[in-house]
Amino acid sequence: MANPNPDVVVIGGGVNGLFAALDLSLRGFQVVLLERNVIGSGASGRMHGLLHSGARYVATDPKAAVECAEENRIIASIAPHAVENTGGYYVAVDKDDEEYREQFIKGLRAVNIDYREVDPRDALREEPNLNPEVKAVVEVPDKVVFAKDLLFSVAASAYREGALIIQGAEVVGFNISGSMIDEVVVKDHVTGDIRRIRPRVIAVTAGPWTYKVVKMANIEVDMMPTMGVMVVYRRRLTGRVINRMRMPSDGDILLPYASSSIVGTTAVIVDDPDNLTISSDDIDFLTSEGSRMVPMLTKVDVVRAYASVRPLIKMPGVNAREAARDFAIIKHEKPSNLISVIGGKFTTGRLVGERLSDEVSGLLGSSKGSMTRNHPLFGANLYEDLRELDNPLRSLALDFKGSIDEERGRVAALTLLVSEVTRSSRRLMGWS
Repeated sequence: MANPNPDVVVIGGGVNGLFAALDLSLRGFQVVLLERNVIGSGASGRMHGLLHSGARYVATDPKAAVECAEENRIIASIAPHAVENTGGYYVAVDKDDEEYREQFIKGLRAVNIDYREVDPRDALREEPNLNPEVKAVVEVPDKVVFAKDLLFSVAASAYREGALIIQGAEVVGFNISGSMIDEVVVKDHVTGDIRRIRPRVIAVTAGPWTYKVVKMANIEVDMMPTMGVMVVYRRRLTGRVINRMRMPSDGDILLPYASSSIVGTTAVIVDDPDNLTISSDDIDFLTSEGSRMVPMLTKVDVVRAYASVRPLIKMPGVNAREAARDFAIIKHEKPSNLISVIGGKFTTGRLVGERLSDEVSGLLGSSKGSMTRNHPLFGANLYEDLRELDNPLRSLALDFKGSIDEERGRVAALTLLVSEVTRSSRRLMGWS
């Protein structure tokens, strides 16, 4: 049975929490990650699919642009199986877009993002569904990331390094003594039991729900939960990510995701991240905006729409679209063993995990540094990695090898593996 008093409890099974669990485990700490639903069921599993090159933020948030550019390269290196290197075009479709071109290129140069100006005629040959009236095209190293593939790979990697990953475990309270949290109180949604864990440090990575979690410790954080709607279309209309050449706005990204296309996104502040409504107007608006870049979009069936909530940092006088995409690690004074994260993007999830782990390590008296930037994730060589495992699902997952569905079987194999990881974690905690 695992130690009931681990070094760290991480609350939240999205990209930030999973990378923090992996990072801390690689530094030698005992880690238990608690997710109230299932891994990737929140904002991380409902992201847009874009692994940002940083180009989107060069004019509005240069710091985020630099971070995205670096993390784009790192994620593609440590998780090549979860990334499609599509590249991206920024396209000017009207005079205002064309006037932004000079500022855009200046911003790309300032933060050292690779780019190439493309003759619109050449771009149309490469991407025949582009608007034939495009006036300027700039190529950048955008990529597509398959969210669940990456999340499950990080979870499996963290478990391999000793972290326990527990789903259906909702934190419902903290027992505080003096300036410290003594116990984390957990509602086990599998058995209905109340569980108690006594970690040395608690790290809250609950995305847009972070403000609700820390409120149980009598703490307020300035967050701006912001809903974004994405629309999925039946056909893959482009080979590259297509971005509108303008300041970040609504409906200005069209992304090829497997055999589909996704257009996003909107930005609306919401009161409750558990209560979201998508209207037909949202779908019509995104289709209309996306069709300015790829007119064929209006002739393709809509498969569905979905929404995610960004945990943006609240800034006085700044609206949801203008708010920085930066993140903040907050080391609270009381309780002094509580650290929380707000802000950030899926692309920078590894970096958030690294910075959070630095703070946690400091509290625990360790100076050991992060290793995740050079740590290949489980699944990068999936079938070789599976052969090293000793669990009952290995042979089932290996059945995909050499079959017609070997490539498509990757996410199925990872799903089976993470199911076993979470069951095993429960057994080790004595929760089964």
